[in-house]
Amino acid sequence: MDRPIRKPMRLREYDYSSPGAYFITICTREKECLLSRILVGAGVLDGPKVELSSCGMAVEETLRDMDRHYPRVSIDRFVIMPNHIHLLLCISAGGPSGTPAPTNAVLPSLISYLKRTTNRKCGFPLWQRSYYDHVIRNEDDYRQIAEYIEANPARWGEDRFYRA
Repeated sequence: MDRPIRKPMRLREYDYSSPGAYFITICTREKECLLSRILVGAGVLDGPKVELSSCGMAVEETLRDMDRHYPRVSIDRFVIMPNHIHLLLCISAGGPSGTPAPTNAVLPSLISYLKRTTNRKCGFPLWQRSYYDHVIRNEDDYRQIAEYIEANPARWGEDRFYRA
């Protein structure tokens, strides 16, 4: 039987053992809207407001507590959408004697911790198996992603993960 040819998930030219910044998207299982509701006209200046469900609150609590478990990681921005989350995070150097520890070990560990912890808090499997990650290459890339995260609730109706 022929297996499908999979597209490589990692950048060939990027050194994943160095500190870096990442844009992460994680979707709920079967893209069920379990995390929040987007309330149109309920936010600042009638912009959208994200109203978290109990599972969404568990995700937010876990994200805000992440630095206690991963001191080399800072979550600069995040948004909890109805059926997915976006994270903008940075991984700093911090191995023994100041040498960088491999970030390709930190990122999967952090995602695994987030999923395990929130699954336990919610009482059922919340997440799809995989996640999307994008290596942030420069300041413009970082700025564009930060703006995308901030504006995501306002574009919920146009989002590729949108479910009515």
